[in-house]
Amino acid sequence: MDFAFDARTEELRGKLLTFMDEHVYPAEAVAEEQRAALADPWDTPPVVEELKAEARRQGLWNVFLPDAEYGAGLTNVQYAPLAEITGRSPQLAPTALNCAAPDTGNMEVLAQFGTEKQRERWLHPLLAGEIRSAFAMTEPEVASSDATNIGTRIERDGDDYVITGRKWYISGAMNPRCEIFIVMGKTDPEGADPRRQQSMVLVPRDTPGVEVRRAMRVYGYEDHYHGGHAEVVFDGVRVPAANIVGEEGGGFAIAQARLGPGRIHHCMRLIGMAERAIELMCQRAVDRTAFGKPLAGQGVVQEWIADSRVAVEQLRLLVLKTAWLMDTVGNRGAHTEIQAIKIATPRTVAGIIDKAVQLHGAGGVGQDFPLAELWAAARTLRLADGPDEVHQRSLARRELKKYR
Repeated sequence: MDFAFDARTEELRGKLLTFMDEHVYPAEAVAEEQRAALADPWDTPPVVEELKAEARRQGLWNVFLPDAEYGAGLTNVQYAPLAEITGRSPQLAPTALNCAAPDTGNMEVLAQFGTEKQRERWLHPLLAGEIRSAFAMTEPEVASSDATNIGTRIERDGDDYVITGRKWYISGAMNPRCEIFIVMGKTDPEGADPRRQQSMVLVPRDTPGVEVRRAMRVYGYEDHYHGGHAEVVFDGVRVPAANIVGEEGGGFAIAQARLGPGRIHHCMRLIGMAERAIELMCQRAVDRTAFGKPLAGQGVVQEWIADSRVAVEQLRLLVLKTAWLMDTVGNRGAHTEIQAIKIATPRTVAGIIDKAVQLHGAGGVGQDFPLAELWAAARTLRLADGPDEVHQRSLARRELKKYR
């Protein structure tokens, strides 16, 4: 990456690259060995805690938060090259820097919409990396790509709210350190404005009626490092009315505010995933011989590598443009570009990783290389934070509006 960033970004980028080489990459195999020996597979391997301590010591902690009161105070443009680097080891690096989803989005919600008491109770421990969290929105019985379909009920009862509903693919919920859920449901299901029917409430994990039922697999993976993706049932869960996030009816707007930064962060990390896939592809190409010459001498392999390099450079420019717009005109002003990167980046990166898998043959689909897991993550992001088709629909409507 040859872009010239400001001095602070370049300093952090240099630190992070060294941190990855000296600590994160060597820890990948160690973490797998330690996790296999854990009594609870959802527990955190000790080496991950060591990485977190080292990242804090080096000043590489909470760099995702643009609010200087809580985080590093970096702009999106400044954070982009750092997030890209962490994407090269998506299981360990984001967690090591306390920059892993869903905690990042939840911290942003609490920082922006939480009360002082809510921030004191939940945001500060999250910022310190002492606890984990989950965001409970997606449901199995409705098309959750349309958030107005959400069926979970949040009913006022005196000084409490009572939550009833079933969620699934709730990231982070399997981690025993996950202590708080931000739950989206309907407080006004018959309201005239479908975008004012939803609210968000804070639900401590140990509240009676909360059942973390099972871990959902993603292409066969359970994603132990990020706390899995759980099915969670809320059966008459009662919490104080003070646990509302923002205001009643504000859930849809809060969700959109949360998802904008989350989408670009995913795309930043995806570029790092693509870079690692290209690196592995090139190493494999020069190391292996087939039909009398190195794979690097095969025309089709050269095409794969060239096309992958071109695609990554295009994506990086689009992501950086989006980051710049978010910094200068806000998320609303960057709406088209946010949707564009959300459509283009996971799709393109999954294709690059697929080429690397093909080049590695049997090794590409196994556990000795990170490629299969990288591909599963990239492919899943075509669904997470809104499927491709939803963004295409919205973006096309905005383009067509110019001609009507």
